[in-house]
Amino acid sequence: METYQSEYWEQRYQEGTTRWDLGQAAPAFVSFLQLHSLQPGKAAVLGSGRGYDAIAFAKSGFDVIGFDFAPAAIHEATAIAQASGSSAKFLQRDIFDLPIEFSQYFHYVIEHTCFCAINPQQRQDYIKVVREILQPRGELIAIFFTHSRPGGPPFGVSPEEIEQYFETDFEILKLQPITNSVPARQGEEHFGHFRLM
Repeated sequence: METYQSEYWEQRYQEGTTRWDLGQAAPAFVSFLQLHSLQPGKAAVLGSGRGYDAIAFAKSGFDVIGFDFAPAAIHEATAIAQASGSSAKFLQRDIFDLPIEFSQYFHYVIEHTCFCAINPQQRQDYIKVVREILQPRGELIAIFFTHSRPGGPPFGVSPEEIEQYFETDFEILKLQPITNSVPARQGEEHFGHFRLM
C-alpha cells in the first residue's frame, strides 16, 4: 500500500483538489468548544491543513500549533491566521517525527482528517505519536471519518476499530456519532474524546 508523502499532499493544494477542506472549522469542534469548559492548554493539531480547526481552538484560549507537511498548507494557514488575528501557529513537520521535538509537550491533541489520510498500516505509529507528545493525562479530541467505502484516502474506520486501536493507552471518555456534520459527511463521522491513561 502506498504511503502518501509530502509531495502528494502539496500537489493536491497546488491543484486545488482539497475536497477534505471545509473552509471553516468542523461544526462538531465548534459546538464542543461552546458546550464544554475545557481547561485551555497547549494543543497540537495534526495534519492541520488550512488551519480552521486550529484557529477555532486558539479563539477559545488554547495555545495551538498546527502541523502539516505540505508547505502550501502551512503557508495558507499562517496567512489565514494572521488575517484573522489568531494566535495559532503552524509548522511544517512530518507528524511521525514530532516526539523527537515535542515529547510530552501538549495537553491536547486535535485530530481531524489526519488519521484517515495516513496509510492504515501506520495507525499504530500514529497512536504512538499521540501518546508520546501528550503530557500525562493529556487528551485527544478527535473527529474520525467512519465511512465504509473501499480505498482511500480518506481511509475509513469503524467505531469498533477505533476502540481497539486506542483502548490500550487511552480512557475512552466519549465516542459517538456526530449529528451536525457538514452535509457531505452526514452519518460518516464519530466524535472521540480520550484521555491518556
